[in-house]
Amino acid sequence: MIKRTCCGCAILLSLLSVDRAAAHPHVWVTFRSEVLYTADGTMTGVRHAWTFDDMFSAYAIQGISHAKKGQYTREELASLAQTNVDSLKEYGYFTYARTESKKLKFADAVDYWLDYKDAALTLHFTLPLKAPASAKTMKIEIYDPSIFVDFEFAKDKPVSLSGAPQCNLTYDLPHQPTPAEQARLSQLDAVPLDPSSSYGEIFANKILVSCP
Repeated sequence: MIKRTCCGCAILLSLLSVDRAAAHPHVWVTFRSEVLYTADGTMTGVRHAWTFDDMFSAYAIQGISHAKKGQYTREELASLAQTNVDSLKEYGYFTYARTESKKLKFADAVDYWLDYKDAALTLHFTLPLKAPASAKTMKIEIYDPSIFVDFEFAKDKPVSLSGAPQCNLTYDLPHQPTPAEQARLSQLDAVPLDPSSSYGEIFANKILVSCP
C-alpha cells in the first residue's frame, strides 16, 4: 500500500492507492443527490449516492468474501461502507452547504451502505445538518479541494428535492478548465496542492434551492 498525503486520498478508504493517469484526478465519482426538507421549508440534510469508477471499484472489493461470484450483498460490503464514511468524515464528505449569509455544518453520515452493480460500487449515505436551516436560498457544492477525486453529476435525474414542494431546485455543472488551468492540473502529481488549498472549489458541482 502506498500512502498519500493529499486531501482527496481519504476517498481511497485507506485500502490502496491507484496510480492511474499522469495527472489529477485519480478517482472518478458519478453522483446523485437529494436535498432533504421538512414541509415548512426547513432544510435538514442531503442524501447522496456516489458511484465509483470501475477500476477503483475493482481494487476496493479485492479480498472481500462473498457467496456468489461477481455479486456482493449489502451485508458483505458493510465493513467497506463503514471504512468509507469513517475516512470521508475528516474531509467533510466533500459536501459544502451555505445560505445567503452563513456556512452550514453537517453531522456525521448516517444510513450508509454500499451496493455493487455493473462492476461499480455505489456508496449511499445521508448527511444531516447539525441544525436544520431556513433560508430563501441554499447552495450545496460537491467537490474535492485537492482535485484527487473528480465528481460529476449523473446524466439521468442527478438532483432531487424532498419535502419542499414550494421550493425550486436547479443545478450548475462544474466550470470547464481554461487552457492555463488545464496546464496546472497536468502538473499536480509533480507539484501537488497544499493540503489546505481550496483550488478545487472552482470546479465544484453546485445545487441551488430557492424558496419563497
